[in-house]
Amino acid sequence: MIDVRRILVLRAVVTSGSVTAAAAHLGYTPSAVSQQVAVLEKEVGMVLLERVGRGVRPTAAGRLLTQHSAIISQDIAEAERALADLRDGRTGKLAIRYFTSVGPTLVAPALTRLRREHPGVRIDLKLIEPDPLPEVERGDADLAIVVGPRDHNRQGLRLVHLLDDEYLVALPAGHPFAGQRVLDLADLAGESWVGSEPPGPCLDVMLQACAAAGFSPDFAARSEDYATAQGFVAAGLGVALIPRLGVTDRRGGVVLRAVRRPEPVRTIYAAVRESDSAQSALSTLLQALAEASRQPA
Repeated sequence: MIDVRRILVLRAVVTSGSVTAAAAHLGYTPSAVSQQVAVLEKEVGMVLLERVGRGVRPTAAGRLLTQHSAIISQDIAEAERALADLRDGRTGKLAIRYFTSVGPTLVAPALTRLRREHPGVRIDLKLIEPDPLPEVERGDADLAIVVGPRDHNRQGLRLVHLLDDEYLVALPAGHPFAGQRVLDLADLAGESWVGSEPPGPCLDVMLQACAAAGFSPDFAARSEDYATAQGFVAAGLGVALIPRLGVTDRRGGVVLRAVRRPEPVRTIYAAVRESDSAQSALSTLLQALAEASRQPA
């Protein structure tokens, strides 16, 4: 296979008319330039330069390669410009994966800033439940918003902490505990429960907190979205744990109270590949997500 770099050295020799002039232009020694041309001649199996007085001129094979080198140089320049545009966030595409409750509070405001600062970047936005992290690991997505992976040392991934989202207990408005501001989680051990989470890391957080309080919740009804769970609670089917980001739209007939001992919390991260995190548009998106996470829900 012909080495493109040696073709470009040959072009410098042909356009300058001598090995010495080409060496000065390239910042090489004349002997290094002569070596590169000699190796290239071995690669193609043909003589590429012939001496004329104190200089050199290309043979037919040398002229042919020099003509193609102009095309190669143009392609390399175009590739460099395209890479610079991608690096600086003027072009390209960002594939973003998220889960439902971070959509309105984190993703939407972050995308507003991304579109303003990088209008040439296309956005591929997709809802993935319950765990979008594998999309980033496979290279199918550039960024995923995830709930605290158990293994934080994922090779090749960078996890950026966004916020800790505490769970609240949703009670029917007429519940005996509705008048208390804070409840011990163990106080709810004998209640009927409404499931608010699909299987996955968020449900694990809730079940682990209940286990730490000494009980396993008795589910009378299950839902995989927070609005439906609140509806079931309002109907008196049970109590539910719902993260604060999941109760931005509060339903009538439901009261929300803090819980403790322990306080269930899900930790939310943005996950990106280490190799991509320097891209300007992706860096802007990470900054915008961090900014949105600091705003009150």
